[in-house]
Amino acid sequence: MPRNSRFFLMICAALAVCSVANAQTSARNSAPKAQGIFLVFPFENAGASPRLDWLSEGLEELTIQRLSAAGQQVYSHAGRAAELDRYGLPQSARLSHATMLRIGAELDADYVIFGKFASDGTSLTLQARILRVNPPGLQPIDQESGKLDSLMDIHTKLVWRLLSGNDRAYPLSFAEFAKLQPPLRLDSFEHYIRGLLATEDDAKIREFREASRLEPDWPDPSFALGQVYYGRRECESALPWLGKVPRTNLRYAEAVFSTGVCRLWMDQPDKAESIFLSLQEALKDNLVSGADLPEILNNLGLARARQGKSEEGIAALRRAAELDPEEDDYPVNLGLVSLRMNDFARAADEFRDAVEREPETAEDRSLLIFALNKAGKKEEADEEKDSATEALGPGALPTVKPDSLAKMERVKAELDTSALQLENLAPQTANAASADSASGSTAALVRRGRQELSAGRLDTAEAAFRAALAADSGDASAHRGLADIARRKNKLDDAVKELQAALARRDSAVDHVSLARIYIEQRKLDLARTELDRALKLAPNYAEAKQLLGHLQAAKSNGAAK
Repeated sequence: MPRNSRFFLMICAALAVCSVANAQTSARNSAPKAQGIFLVFPFENAGASPRLDWLSEGLEELTIQRLSAAGQQVYSHAGRAAELDRYGLPQSARLSHATMLRIGAELDADYVIFGKFASDGTSLTLQARILRVNPPGLQPIDQESGKLDSLMDIHTKLVWRLLSGNDRAYPLSFAEFAKLQPPLRLDSFEHYIRGLLATEDDAKIREFREASRLEPDWPDPSFALGQVYYGRRECESALPWLGKVPRTNLRYAEAVFSTGVCRLWMDQPDKAESIFLSLQEALKDNLVSGADLPEILNNLGLARARQGKSEEGIAALRRAAELDPEEDDYPVNLGLVSLRMNDFARAADEFRDAVEREPETAEDRSLLIFALNKAGKKEEADEEKDSATEALGPGALPTVKPDSLAKMERVKAELDTSALQLENLAPQTANAASADSASGSTAALVRRGRQELSAGRLDTAEAAFRAALAADSGDASAHRGLADIARRKNKLDDAVKELQAALARRDSAVDHVSLARIYIEQRKLDLARTELDRALKLAPNYAEAKQLLGHLQAAKSNGAAK
């Protein structure tokens, strides 16, 4: 279901999983304080053979890995790709500095890294530079050259030069920085990247298998293989590969989550419950703010309910619904559990909540009508049916059959790693963030606010955002955070004011869409259309904006037809 991005897309899984394992190597623990949040773009092929085009995103991925291994905070490839999709830009697009700066600002990154490479088939030259987001500033070009087969060493030196040039007090020598980087064969890395770039599953599987064969101790290809099979719901094949991801790996939490989902798909709720409960507890024990994650709670609730632990399942599902007030899946699952308990009145209340969250979802409305009929409220059910027909059109409502209810459960198949904390790469990173927060750093206060918000602690989150505004009265991210809090408290007028303040500081397609959603809730449809038009002017292919505008135009047409 479409929804606003909860925490500005996906932060690299490195930011999520290190704290779960809580078992960093001594070299990793000696990494220096993070300089900020980095966003890496693919490197441009500036003269190399098309045969080396894989290096464009390969160097992006390798830069992300090098930065993470050195204790820096960095967006994943997925986070960057999702933002390009938001703007309707192809993954291979050559972006201007202004566009990269805007995308970096949308993701609240501190620095953008981009570069180019050239090769004659024997030698290789790499160039890269850092673009500071706020205040905007461009660092000088750093360059390294050498033999093509020494790519790993050349690139390691380049990333060290970027970090040491960005922070003149950078404490690590090149030798110390290099020790933090895990060894990796170039041929294995090439097969891995070609697997990521492949569009067909069979090609992905072939490349990832070869990468794993060449570098058996490198878990990234194993995770990627597991995810391919997982995406095909071939759990018997996925589970062995997901099981190869060690606790110390950056993708461990995602691998465990996928394993739990597979157990649900295989109708093994007892095993699923054990997996999700252990993952939830591990995250709660190790994350800076001890946040619950709604996806985990949702699946845990379903696993418990399937075993007849209905009240325990409801408690987990209700907590998920509280944490993510825009998502309709959680109240739908609550309603389905209530139906199984023959508590039709409570089921109707839950389905009504789902309809209020996503009024254009026909299945939600059908479930509400079904529950009202089962509760003996035929007149109310008929009113809801008429309302749904008016809103969605005749014939839009699917038929709900009692024997199909179990298949209507909404299992969360993807873990949103953006809900995990930013300051958990290593103990000293978290300590440094706390020190920044205590000293009044605006960025640290905003991040602290997001952590508290993800944990559902609205009052402490609000205090952090207001402290950030005391340091910088126009900080757009702090205003956006306060808008989210106001919306969760159903203070829609306050939410509008905060989003308007954020937009006054920085024009943002995301904020225009958020504002449009609030106007829709307030039935101010003309204002909503205006905001969606503004969003699409900034990001012409923004899918969520186009979808919402389409719904509004259809509703207007239906009204005019009457």
